[in-house]
Amino acid sequence: MAKREQPWYHAGLRFQCTGCGDCCTGAPGYVWVNKAEIEALAERLEMPVDQFREQHARKIGIRYSLVEYANGDCVFFDSRTRRCTVYEDRPRQCRTWPFWDSNIRSPESWRQTCEVCPGSGTGELVSLEEIERSAAEIRI
Repeated sequence: MAKREQPWYHAGLRFQCTGCGDCCTGAPGYVWVNKAEIEALAERLEMPVDQFREQHARKIGIRYSLVEYANGDCVFFDSRTRRCTVYEDRPRQCRTWPFWDSNIRSPESWRQTCEVCPGSGTGELVSLEEIERSAAEIRI
């Protein structure tokens, strides 16, 4: 049986969140949320799920994404404090940053991630197992 080839980041990658909030802002895009995440966020905000969807999510095909402001900021980003107002219940897309398959596809894609995220490439070494666990949670 052939041995599985190790990914280029097999020795791990460095990441330490700086709390800058840059990943919550910028160009418009999508923050995908599943049914469980919508329910948890609705509960956190003490509102019915239908009301949460109406106020804080938008339907894209068969999926939902969090609403953004015109400038691309996430609806849950507090621009004054530069913090997430629902951090403890943030979606898996946010929890798994920067270890998305698109960011770790190649050394070049990781370098680009490090250019836009001051915490990527710095701080503690994150193990291969943890990186792959995060990357498997959501495909972006």
